[in-house]
Amino acid sequence: MTSLCRDCLHHAEAAFRSCPSCGSGRVVTHAELLALSIAHVDCDAFFASVEKRDDPSLRGKPVLIGGGRRGVVAAACYVARTRGVRSAMPMFKALEACPDAVVIKPNMAKYATCARQLRAMMEALTPLVQPLSIDEAVLDLSGTEALHRAPPAVTLARFALAVEREVGVTVSIGLASNRLLAKIAAGRDKPRGFAVIGAEARALLASEPVRLLPGIGPAAAQRLARAGIVTLGQLGSLDAKAALRFGEDGPALAARARGEDNRPVDPVRETKSISAETTFDADLATAEALEAPLWRLCERLARRLAEKGFAAGGVVLKLKTADFASRTRAARLPTPSSVPETLFAAIRPLLAREVDGTAFRLIGIGAAPLVPALGADAGDLADPDAPRRAARWKAVEALRAKFGEGVLGAGRGLRPKR
Repeated sequence: MTSLCRDCLHHAEAAFRSCPSCGSGRVVTHAELLALSIAHVDCDAFFASVEKRDDPSLRGKPVLIGGGRRGVVAAACYVARTRGVRSAMPMFKALEACPDAVVIKPNMAKYATCARQLRAMMEALTPLVQPLSIDEAVLDLSGTEALHRAPPAVTLARFALAVEREVGVTVSIGLASNRLLAKIAAGRDKPRGFAVIGAEARALLASEPVRLLPGIGPAAAQRLARAGIVTLGQLGSLDAKAALRFGEDGPALAARARGEDNRPVDPVRETKSISAETTFDADLATAEALEAPLWRLCERLARRLAEKGFAAGGVVLKLKTADFASRTRAARLPTPSSVPETLFAAIRPLLAREVDGTAFRLIGIGAAPLVPALGADAGDLADPDAPRRAARWKAVEALRAKFGEGVLGAGRGLRPKR
């Protein structure tokens, strides 16, 4: 066995519960600790942690990140989680479970800035960093021991301490031989966790429910349960022929249940779509009422496209009715664009066709397919004004960056007075 102190980084070929060097109890012990190199890094309640970092008065209080009572919880701190609150829970249910929670509207610009800082710190460890979301990534630290003068486990523990010191949030780390096991490990010891899964993976997973496996949702779990399969051990025991009863992915599903995963860490992960949406405080049914938030979403989408170096080859409209039924409509753009005016002009007719007296609780807009920003909004004979619209939008963004978001805005995006 090898043990590592996560506070002073002392490590030795021995099993100890408290560090013989500094006395800390934050010790991780595993036979393969210094041999494994695939890590899953997951920020702990990221949005809420950033808000608590910036406002010390929130420490110790239940904090929820999200919209009004009709929205959903984007993030819940661990204090709120002890009351039964979870991400994606309707806000009104979260407040029933935790009525004293402090609710904060998301500040995505602030979270993105923090995420970029974290990403830079990860990329200083290895070039093989694959972002999975704004607050988690998988890293391959194979071959980095000479660079960091330490095995990957020690490098990761040092990284976690640096994140707390320099960024002010905490992370949980899973270390394993592949991406699947690293992800599962990262969720076993949150928050501020460091868990390792090695050769014992199959035995460790055998008694776990099938829902533990990423990709198995409620419907898939029910289908497996009807066949008498409720644990990963039962699923993993199926041979390839028997697993085919669950579709073409059945054999691969059984392999994952045994902890097998040959996916590489790919830093060039393709982004397929970029979107933005909002849930209303009260249902909206008229075109006039819906177009204002739609315009604001077009501006938000244009900003996200610019940040990622993309333009929209088409637009997608998403609506959710008061009874939670979803409607999705799409249209291609004549030429790629990342300018709000062009996006709005393309999606506005889609909205007009859906305004039939139905009350909507949510509206969203997406860009798909995505194309490189280079060459977008260049203008042609059919649309010679495209370059001017692009220049105008860049000027607006420059003013907002200098003087604040509210310095300039289009009338169509104004919120109605109450």
